[in-house]
Amino acid sequence: MKKEHLEDYVLTIPDFPEPGIMFRDITSLIQDPDGLADAVDGLTDAVKDLDFDLVLGLESRGFIFGTPIAYNLKKGFIPVRKKGKLPRETVSASYDLEYGQATIEIHKDAIKKGQKVIIVDDLIATGGTLEAACKLVEELGGEVAGIVVVMELAGLNGREKLQKYNVKSLITYEGK
Repeated sequence: MKKEHLEDYVLTIPDFPEPGIMFRDITSLIQDPDGLADAVDGLTDAVKDLDFDLVLGLESRGFIFGTPIAYNLKKGFIPVRKKGKLPRETVSASYDLEYGQATIEIHKDAIKKGQKVIIVDDLIATGGTLEAACKLVEELGGEVAGIVVVMELAGLNGREKLQKYNVKSLITYEGK
């Protein structure tokens, strides 16, 4: 799998959701059988040599990529969802958005003390969501063994919030 090959599946939509933004749309990547397979294989390859027990996926695109990674590597999968969507007792973490805040939650019993977790999502932008997910893992006594994403918008400096973690992205866009 080549990085350039994956980029071929990502559509760039200018001026969405507002003027001046170049939106990187992975819908075209996941709807193509080869694009989806290449992305899942690339993410699986990026973590297969790490020592970890569980795969954590962030709602909603982290579910798309995290579940097949867990399946391929015979690991359990943990969903992290937006506030109010999980049925049992949860712990939560809030993070800043461009205009406001958001909160994500995980089941309180999802991670046992000492378990090693990789976190999967589609994108690193500002890093807020991934940083909040790391806090949830650590609050439950787990260890973040790595973070893996399909793409990174390097111009938004999200990696800075994640400096203490092993972060890998399959595609990096230099801009925003």
